[in-house]
Amino acid sequence: MNLSATALVLTALPHGEHGAVVRLLTPAAGVQAGYVRGGRSRKLRPVLQPGNVVTVELRSRVDTQLAAVTVELVTSRAALAFDRTHAVATEWLATLTAATLGEGQAYPRLHAALDALFAAMAAGTGAMAAAAGVARYELLLLGELGFGLDLDSCAATGSRDDLVYISPRSAQAVSAIAGEPYAAKLLPLPTLLRDTAAPVAAADVLAALTTTGWFVERELLTGTAAALRPARARLVEIVRAAGVAALPI
Repeated sequence: MNLSATALVLTALPHGEHGAVVRLLTPAAGVQAGYVRGGRSRKLRPVLQPGNVVTVELRSRVDTQLAAVTVELVTSRAALAFDRTHAVATEWLATLTAATLGEGQAYPRLHAALDALFAAMAAGTGAMAAAAGVARYELLLLGELGFGLDLDSCAATGSRDDLVYISPRSAQAVSAIAGEPYAAKLLPLPTLLRDTAAPVAAADVLAALTTTGWFVERELLTGTAAALRPARARLVEIVRAAGVAALPI
């Protein structure tokens, strides 16, 4: 391997006394893993924080060998660590992406969406807007990995109007009238999952996270990735608390 690229830092795990094994998301080469010598040093630990943009060089003599990585900081997003919602959302998005994307497969839409969301959170976007971004990213991730939801028409009638539910079985939208008798068995479909310009209210954000979370857990958090479920539950609880705190007294 011989690769030079700009990348998002996803994870950096200690390896040996001083090094770190990193997983990075590049626009054209997808997820790449490698070893950073001195990755746990005072100099490099701030560089290898999830969400940062770095330039990297990966070198390995054989495909089966973990690449040696050198990194240089391009954009620091240290601000992500100073807001509880942003910090937990960043950790969740980074670990989810690292755990579910195959190495070396390009996902330019996911890279662009994740980069934009990290940038917005680092710039100080509100907790509800950040959480809405998480739900939308999860929706995109499901689609990119072949588990897309059909949110354009009703599974029962074919109507494109008044879509307020989604079937957990078929992953297709359901209209209010068709779904009313089965409402207890259906998942909510808030407008923000279909319209990026929709207003972001706490109740809709939590509904969106409920729906995307159901499919993420069923389709993606299986096998060893099931260990990530508590991290997502923690994010939902923090978002719920932020929504309650924002209510007028």
